[in-house]
Amino acid sequence: MPRKKKKSLQIPDCKHFSGYKPCFPYTDCLDECVDNVPRGKRILIINLDAMGHVLVTTSLLSSIKRKFPRSRISWITLANAARLLENNPYLDAVYIWNPESWLRLQAMKFDVVMNVDKSPHACAFMMGLRAKEKLGFGMNVEGVIVPLNREAEYLYRLGLDDELKFRTNQKTLPEILHETFKLKFKRDEYVLNLTTEEQAFCESYKKEVGIVHEDFVVGFNTGCSPLYPNKKMTIDQHVSLIDRLSSVDRVKILLLGGPEDTERNAEISRIVGDKVISTPTRDGIRRGICYENLSDLVVSGDTFGMHLAIALKKYVIVWFGVSCWSEIELYGRGVKLIPEGLECSPCWKHECPYNLECIHLVDLDRILEETLRFKKERIGTLRVTSLDA
Repeated sequence: MPRKKKKSLQIPDCKHFSGYKPCFPYTDCLDECVDNVPRGKRILIINLDAMGHVLVTTSLLSSIKRKFPRSRISWITLANAARLLENNPYLDAVYIWNPESWLRLQAMKFDVVMNVDKSPHACAFMMGLRAKEKLGFGMNVEGVIVPLNREAEYLYRLGLDDELKFRTNQKTLPEILHETFKLKFKRDEYVLNLTTEEQAFCESYKKEVGIVHEDFVVGFNTGCSPLYPNKKMTIDQHVSLIDRLSSVDRVKILLLGGPEDTERNAEISRIVGDKVISTPTRDGIRRGICYENLSDLVVSGDTFGMHLAIALKKYVIVWFGVSCWSEIELYGRGVKLIPEGLECSPCWKHECPYNLECIHLVDLDRILEETLRFKKERIGTLRVTSLDA
């Protein structure tokens, strides 16, 4: 009798299939897929560097899903920024920037790769990938960073033309990124989700430090990245605001920050005493997110802490000096304090030749007034909610 012809091997078109082991015990994925989710468009985002910028880039995700409802979205980033992408419902895979990920991604093929970063390493990596369409930034044969599509030229020029960046541009960064990657801009929000465990931790920590439902919690993001050390108010300015706010009924004040802010927060806490709750600064990024999540309102410079507050949908009072206020999208939840009449601001300088005038001009009275106004608005909302309940 003639032998039966063996059935040719068919690799399932399923997001869950890795080829390493079955998705469920005692199932043969090659014969019958138990939970088939087609991959659809294969999309990779390259965004490695500043954590605040990574949060801004998450505003693209819902737009990508609108354009490509059936898609597999991957993202490659640095290890610290990868923590911001945990529990993100839009992402199918997050790769850490290391040789193993480079090899794996270079072996794959994508429909669309979006490189957000204008950095030599990200652009060089972009050119080594296989993709039907490459958007954003790459590198030419001379080693020069270049835009890869016409829509990316505006963002490219923004980094080269000070007049455009500092004076002319009125578009927010989420809007510019949507244009760069040929997505329809609908003022989509950042995407940052706490896990169930993190939500429980927030409630537990509130009890530990004595925050109750009726309290109005103001978080002071006191520091900034060492890369731009002039994005923070002075200790005296923070102390002045804390002294004035601490006398307001039912206001609780948090000091927020990361490892680089440990000494500064300790000094502020030493001066003002029990007027503040100084949250831990060395518990890692995910716990830092939890501490900031306790706030109803966050006071910050244009730093990662500001972007975190935006992502957590907090009301934000943000002051500017070094950086460009027009690029920041607050989604209707906050105010921008912009230095009036300063020709040198914004400047994006690491060192100030003018004695940090933009910092000394931060309107502390306005911060206090806006905080009290929003507190009154929130307490009114709480009362209505309580009556409805």
